[in-house]
Formats: sequence, structure tokens, C-alpha cells
Amino acid sequence: MCPHRPACPSFDDVAREAARVVASHPEQGWSLLCNGVVIFEDTGELLPNGGVVAPHRPTDIRAVA
Repeated sequence: MCPHRPACPSFDDVAREAARVVASHPEQGWSLLCNGVVIFEDTGELLPNGGVVAPHRPTDIRAVA
């Protein structure tokens, strides 16, 4: 799917958010990556296989003391 070299991470890769943006609609709060992932400004994701990744903001992670 990705024509770039080196190829962007696939949608099922842990680093999928590192793929290039091919369409951006900040007024609507989403962007389409070249691997087919739709990312939302709340950090949620819609995967091309229909899967959903819940928002995962850095503030949701508890600090380890």
C-alpha cells in the first residue's frame, strides 16, 4: 500500500502512527495515513481492517515511582 522508500510501518505494526499523512482534515479532527490508518486528534485510531484503537493520551499513563 505504501509507495515510499523505506516503506512506512503497516497498520498492524506497533509503530503504525509513524506512517506518512496522505490526507489531513484538522478542522474535522482526523488524518489518513498511507498505511490506511485513520488517526483522530483525541489519539484514537481506526484501522483498515475495521479494528479500533482507543484514545491513548500520554496523560492516561500512570507514572512509575
